[in-house]
Amino acid sequence: MKKGYFITFEGADGSGKTTQMKKVKSFLEEKGYDVVTTREPGALDTGEKIRNILLHSENPISDCCEMFLFLADRANHIEMFIKPNIKAGKVVLCDRYTDSTIAYQGYGRGQNIKLLKKLNKIATGNIIPDLTLLYDVSSETAMKRIGNEKDRMESESLEFHNKVRNGYLQLQKESPLIIKTINANNSIDEVFEETKKLINGLLQENQGV
Repeated sequence: MKKGYFITFEGADGSGKTTQMKKVKSFLEEKGYDVVTTREPGALDTGEKIRNILLHSENPISDCCEMFLFLADRANHIEMFIKPNIKAGKVVLCDRYTDSTIAYQGYGRGQNIKLLKKLNKIATGNIIPDLTLLYDVSSETAMKRIGNEKDRMESESLEFHNKVRNGYLQLQKESPLIIKTINANNSIDEVFEETKKLINGLLQENQGV
């Protein structure tokens, strides 16, 4: 059985991370890997319900409630989907994970970052990605790419999104061996070439090449 891998895709909405995840799936399948894709929030039926509340609720949601909804989604996601697939030897590609909570609810909303990190460990059983791909793009560019139809999180101020971006960059400094930054201002093909290099590096490292 091949070793299972857990790769997460992070960055602002509009950074192109979801597009890159789809391309990585095809790339790895061509190499013979069994690949599954997922996302946070919104995995499984329970996650879809939580996602709808978080992104499309017409009623106000407190910052604390928002934080716990993301964590609740993650706790179920890990136990019911991510862990079983990694154990089965699959490559799990996940659109957002713990770093999103630190960046958005911690740096963006101003929630206690040390507490968030502890809560993330509880929610995940301390499952850490083998590789996190951080697609970095200016907040202004990200907002232009999204267009006028924005969900609840995307509709936040430019100041908020700048805080989130800076939070991501700080997280990368803290975990440089796991989190790799990719310049998402470049073309889709250029970004994918950089993505492939990092993916291949992970695979070669684990195969002793």
